[in-house]
Amino acid sequence: MTISILKEPAGERRVVCLPEIAGQLAKMNFEVLVESGAGKEAAFSDESYTASGAKIVSRSAALNADLVLCITIPSETDLATMRAGAALLCVYQPLINKDAVQHFCEKDITTFSMDMVPRTTRAQSMDILSSQATVAGYKAVLIAASNLPKFFPMFMTAAGSITPAKVLILGAGVAGLQAISTARRLGAVVEAFDTRSAVKEEVKSLGAKFVEVEGAAESAAAGGYAVEQSKEFLEKQKQKIFESAVKSDVIITTAQIPGKKAPVLIPKETVASMKAGSVIIDLAASTGGNCDLTKNNETVVTENGVIIIGNSNIPSTMPGDASKMFGKNVLNFLKLMLKDGQMNVNLEDDIVKGTCITHKKEIISPRVKDALAQQTK
Repeated sequence: MTISILKEPAGERRVVCLPEIAGQLAKMNFEVLVESGAGKEAAFSDESYTASGAKIVSRSAALNADLVLCITIPSETDLATMRAGAALLCVYQPLINKDAVQHFCEKDITTFSMDMVPRTTRAQSMDILSSQATVAGYKAVLIAASNLPKFFPMFMTAAGSITPAKVLILGAGVAGLQAISTARRLGAVVEAFDTRSAVKEEVKSLGAKFVEVEGAAESAAAGGYAVEQSKEFLEKQKQKIFESAVKSDVIITTAQIPGKKAPVLIPKETVASMKAGSVIIDLAASTGGNCDLTKNNETVVTENGVIIIGNSNIPSTMPGDASKMFGKNVLNFLKLMLKDGQMNVNLEDDIVKGTCITHKKEIISPRVKDALAQQTK
């Protein structure tokens, strides 16, 4: 059985598996094919893959493998060259990408979307959303610090005292907690907001103040994500965030709801009241953004001098370690199905069933089935 590692499109510097992971797959009796140049942007040469036991091939040869691994969903042209019965593992947001799901069903391609790995204790080692959010939260603070026209820490100098930067984190999931930790290490004063009361102690343990709004709806079935809130709560939330935002030098937003547009937490009226030179890093830019004025993959400077950076792929700016973490997640997932040089799609396993989107011309993932049913109503 052949497993291939594709080169990602321009703009994506990560690679789905580094040579160390390719080597482990080779030791499991699989023929590992790597598209030439796949690891270049992450600082890994073709020779490093060859040394691990992989074979360097063309893109067309890589696309003809039994199991194709990549991060970004291949182009329509590439997908057209994949053969029926093959398998594809990538990240393609099937909850909102109905056309891709239908295409894979029709062409009889088994697909796994790593953003659909169940967020359970057993699946933690396979959770690419968490591993990549760790990178995003860390790097978001560094990007903010490099754009802010003042220091993060407090300084006592002969030239006078420098007050510490005030940072507001909206959303205390994996990215938010990493952002809190990084901002605190740099000496900033940090506040954090989240609708989930369960994260309050985690926020406080990292040295940040928890901004609490009573009456939030929570759901254990949300898999660690926020859920949609009532109008009454949203009004209270808006006021609380406004009070903190206008005093902040940096705001980092991370709030997203799976399969839906990101909630707007910073309306344009709030931005208009913020200090000149303030920086907003919006990690939810790809799903509409948590700020009214966010533009995905663009930097916006408002009339009152607020810098809004909408970057939906910050992990790509740290391709080495981001790829290392991503590849380890992928390997841990594949170990559920790969044995003795063969792949067995075990749909009795809840992790495999949740991550498998299409198989033998059928939609497998219960979440995707429900989402597509709702869209057709």
